[in-house]
Amino acid sequence: MSLTKYDGNIHPDEWLKDIQNYCNFHLKQSSFVWYFIIPLVDATIKLPTGIDGIEKLRKALKDDISFTIFKNANKRKLQLLQYIPEREGGETLKFISNFRKLCYNAESKKEKINSTNELIKEFEEIVMEESNLIRHNSIVALRHVATGKYLSSIGSLNYTTGSNSQMVFASNLVLDRNGLWTILTNNSHFSNPELASYTNNTTISILHKNSNLYLGFYSYEAKSPSTGHTEVCCTKYKYNWNLRNCKLEDSKEYLRSNDIINLSNNSLLFLRSHEFQFTINNDTFQEVVCHNERLGGNDEWCIELVKQN
Repeated sequence: MSLTKYDGNIHPDEWLKDIQNYCNFHLKQSSFVWYFIIPLVDATIKLPTGIDGIEKLRKALKDDISFTIFKNANKRKLQLLQYIPEREGGETLKFISNFRKLCYNAESKKEKINSTNELIKEFEEIVMEESNLIRHNSIVALRHVATGKYLSSIGSLNYTTGSNSQMVFASNLVLDRNGLWTILTNNSHFSNPELASYTNNTTISILHKNSNLYLGFYSYEAKSPSTGHTEVCCTKYKYNWNLRNCKLEDSKEYLRSNDIINLSNNSLLFLRSHEFQFTINNDTFQEVVCHNERLGGNDEWCIELVKQN
């Protein structure tokens, strides 16, 4: 460890701490040796006479105009500091470290924030919240809460009844590629159009990732193979779905990973699965339907964020 001169480009507290550590390690004493410390202060910084202790030196350094310039420079850097989310290539740890250092150097304090640690904690909660938001083009899975199975489809595997379209079903308890869906927001007229929202008059479309077909339904002519409800299928037509948060006490506006939701369409038909099954080519599948009956546990889906674009 070597000693550095103080020229106003470091916080006085940090410089004095380095000096004290040097004294403890090399000189085996905690008291300052003033005859070599005072000359380490740059000649452009005028010190008053009579400095005989660390607190007097600290006060003198902070009273000098160089410290005001140092703080203001760090405040300007704080104002220019921009957080880039990790999904856009940013580094949260590096940002927090830089932010913390600039706050320390600028001696920046906010009302109702007792410490920088509290500010960092609050920021980290915001970052975590941001990382859980479901956005336009996010890849998700929809897990049926009651049975634990994932909403799935397989390209070219069609119903043998009803519309003969690509079928939708609740698959395995373990997520696989057949259970991946892309969320498309339809909220161009809102302030945050890329975020999936619970707000009235906002909708999403749900695109099956592997087959590039939309989650849809046949309202009248096509019935589900097991219970005769409205058939749910994958189709080239873009269907809009409304979101409803099942947790009434959760008043947050935007859809987040692990939210428990109901999905409905403009015909007020809700997406449901249950333990009723049907068979195609000797394989058994758990049925997924739309209905307009009373809502219950079979209508609840947990949305799980797989990749946030």
